[in-house]
Parts: sequence; C-alpha cells; structure tokens
Amino acid sequence: MRRTLSMVLIALLGLTACGGGEPAPEPAVKARLPMPVGAHDPAPRPSAAAPAPGGCDPRASLRPEGALPAAGAMPAGSTMDTILKRGRLIVASDQNNYLFGFRDPGSYQLVGFDVEIAREVARAIFGDPDRVQYISVPSAERLNAVAQGRADIAAASITITCQRRQQVEFSSDYFTGAQKVLVRKGSGYTGMDSLRGKKVCAVTDTTSIRTVFEHPAQPLAVSATSWTDCLVLLQQGQVDAISTDDNILVGLVAQDPHVEIVGPALTDEPHGLAMPLDKPDFTRFVNQVLERMRADGTWTGIYRRWMGAYEPVLNQKSTPPQARYR
Repeated sequence: MRRTLSMVLIALLGLTACGGGEPAPEPAVKARLPMPVGAHDPAPRPSAAAPAPGGCDPRASLRPEGALPAAGAMPAGSTMDTILKRGRLIVASDQNNYLFGFRDPGSYQLVGFDVEIAREVARAIFGDPDRVQYISVPSAERLNAVAQGRADIAAASITITCQRRQQVEFSSDYFTGAQKVLVRKGSGYTGMDSLRGKKVCAVTDTTSIRTVFEHPAQPLAVSATSWTDCLVLLQQGQVDAISTDDNILVGLVAQDPHVEIVGPALTDEPHGLAMPLDKPDFTRFVNQVLERMRADGTWTGIYRRWMGAYEPVLNQKSTPPQARYR
C-alpha cells in the first residue's frame, strides 16, 4: 500500500562514524517533502533477476568482444587507451562502507571488496593495480560522478536496475546481495514485518530507502547521508532498525557486536560497476576483466578475504555470479 510522501522522515545529520560524543540531532519530519523520484526505482522489487516489464533485464550487460588485450597495450583510440595515456584510472568510491570500501586505520589506504575489484581493472589496463585515483562520493552521487565525467568507473556497491541503466551502463553482476534488516540485539524485532510504524534508516537516493518506504508494514523511512550515520542513529536509539543490502549490513555488524541481521530477504540486489553510457568499449573491457576473475579464481580469493567470515548470513556465496549479456 502506498503512503503519502509526508511520512518520509529526513534525518538532519552532522554525525561521525562513532557512537560517542554529543547525541545526534532528532530526525525532523518534513511535511509533504517530495522524495527525489529520478534517483529511485519503482519499488518494491522482489527480484531483479527476472526481466522487468518492457523487456529490460537489469543484469544483462554488454558482451565482451575478442580477447582481453595485454596490459599496457590498449587498442588505439579506445577508452582504455585514453586512460592508459592519462596514467591513472579514476574510480568513484564510497569510503564509509566497511568491508567494501573504507580507510584502513593502520595504513590509511582505501581497502575492501569493491576496491579490489577496481584494482583488477587498473591491473588489466596498466599492469599495475596501484594506478588508481579514488574520489570519495556519497551514495547519492555514485552515478552522477560517472555520468558527469568526473570518474571513469564507480565501484560502490551499486544495485543494477533498469532505471539506473538510463543514466549509466553497468558491468555484469559481480556480487548479488539481498536487502535485509539490522536491529539491536534483544530488540524483539524479527524483520520488516515487525517494524510497523517504527523508524527504519536507509541512505538517501538509494534503492534501499524506496524499498523501506514502500513496504506493506508501513515503517517510517528515515534518510541519512551514509550507513555509518544510520548506525549512529541506531546506537543512540533514534531509529529502530537499518535496512539495506546484506553485504553492507555485515560491515555494520563487524563494527558493532550489539547489532544483528534479522528476517528474510526483502529484495534481490545484483551489484555492478557503473560506467559512462557513451563508452561501450570500456564496459565490454571491464566485463572481460570480470570474466577472467571468475575463471582464474581472483574473484573467489577477494570474496574469501573480505566476505568469507560472513558467508552464512549472505545471499552471495563463494561462487561468483554468472554473467548475463544482451
């Protein structure tokens, strides 16, 4: 059942990623504030695996052509050749997604599952995975960074959808998540169905917040800037739950032993790397890289390094998702 947009809660956040310090400001209710329609997909989406009405298959990417060129010898005039001559691959990343993209507190280097996937693209172009320039973007800016030419590629746990394909091109699915619910241990909540009228946090301009907003249990969707902001709100009791892809939620569990994932999956969430619509050669190249990673065990090694300990609660297991092409 759809509800009026006046039920959306917008959190006015000025938060750090830790639970201490001054209390976070109370989320404010914005009466009849319109949700940015262009940034969301119609929801709920019970399964992105099936083609959408109108024939769009969200998972179907551009098929690789020919053999993967040798590193340092990209085809003349190609997007990859332009990147090679520039000397670095520019990657838009989320630095607040623990286990997928975050700053290691010891080395202060950007690390995580998504980061390693992007490094393999750089390795294929340059022969050197370190030839990457990262630009930090919030979730709401992941696609814009690519569409506006500020980044060659976005690697930031992005769900592939047909509507988003109108703005960027996606690689084949390299990680299949599922939207679930995170609550405080001992809360008594068992999933989204038990959260009727309760505050559930998700990040602005994500498919996750639309799924929360449209859920039949009618929780109150609370918008935050990042997933660590949502965690702070949960720790301080200002929201009752967080809901997003399970690979993001396990990163929050890893940071706070007092929270847990509960309930069944709400949606199917295929993840892809985002690239410009007008550079199909680059998408085909990236799909070649992903195909090689599936075949030679590179993908499995990255998965086990970052996700292996959490596999029992993840939708994605240690076998990489198969590519689909159109």
